[in-house]
Amino acid sequence: MAMDAIDYEILGDDMQYVEIELDPGEAAIGEAGAMMMMQDGVEMDTIFGDASAQSQQAGLFGKLMGAGKRVLTGESLFTTVYHNESSGKRRVAFAAPYPGKIIAIDLEEAGGTLICQKDSFLCAARGVALGIAIQQKLGVGLFGGEGFIMQKLEGDGMVFVHAGGTLVIRDLGPAETIRVDTGCVVAFQPGVNFEIKYVGKLKSAIFGGEGLFFATLTGPGRVWLQSLPLSRLANRIIGSAPAAGGRAVGEGSLLGGLGALMDGDNR
Repeated sequence: MAMDAIDYEILGDDMQYVEIELDPGEAAIGEAGAMMMMQDGVEMDTIFGDASAQSQQAGLFGKLMGAGKRVLTGESLFTTVYHNESSGKRRVAFAAPYPGKIIAIDLEEAGGTLICQKDSFLCAARGVALGIAIQQKLGVGLFGGEGFIMQKLEGDGMVFVHAGGTLVIRDLGPAETIRVDTGCVVAFQPGVNFEIKYVGKLKSAIFGGEGLFFATLTGPGRVWLQSLPLSRLANRIIGSAPAAGGRAVGEGSLLGGLGALMDGDNR
C-alpha cells in the first residue's frame, strides 16, 4: 500500500488542531480519541493494530504483534482510519490533547524513520507504520523519562506529533551535543545519539530542582524539543489543587473558603 499524499493545515496558537484534506479514495490514520471533526463523505473504520500495510497483510499474528507494540508505547490497541468515500475533496481534523504545538514531519525528508516519545503520535497519512524503538543503554531506560521503549514511525508519508508548550527545533552537526531535561525531548532522527548522564554535582542534583540526570543528544541529525512536558504540567496542576493539599491562590473572593463553598467550587 503506497502512502497517501495528503494536504493539511495546522490551525490555532496554543491549542492547535490539524485539518487534513483528503482526495477521493485517500485516507488518514488517527490516534483513538484525537478526531475533532470531519465532513460528510468521510467514513471511519477502527482497525486492530497500527493500520499499516505490513500489519494488515501479516495475518492475525502480525496484527497481534502490531497491537502489542502500540500498547508498549502507551497507545491504544486500535487505530482509526478516516477515508474519503465521496467524489470530491473532504476534510477531517485532529486536535492536540493539551496546550502546545503540532509538528508536521515528512518522513521521506526525515530519512524514513522518526523516534519520538510515547503517546506523542496524533495522526498520519495512511500507510505509516507505528512501531517501537528499544533503547539499548541501561541509563536511558532507567532515567531517560521515556523508559526503554520509545515510539518509532516509519514510512515516506506525513506524520503529525504533538509537543507541549513551545516547540524548539535544533539541527545538530556531527559530534555536536546539547544537554536537555529528559522530559523535554519530543523526537529525533535515528542518526542522533541519545544518552542519559548524571548532572555531575551532588549539590546541583539535590537542590537545583532539575533532577539527577539530563539527556545528551549528539548529532548529526534533527531534534525536536518541548518547553512543557505533560508530566510537569500535571504536577503543577495537582500540586495547586486545594483538594490535593495545594493552596488556592489568587481566587479573588473576599469570603475566601466560604465564598468557594457558596459558589460551588468546593466539592
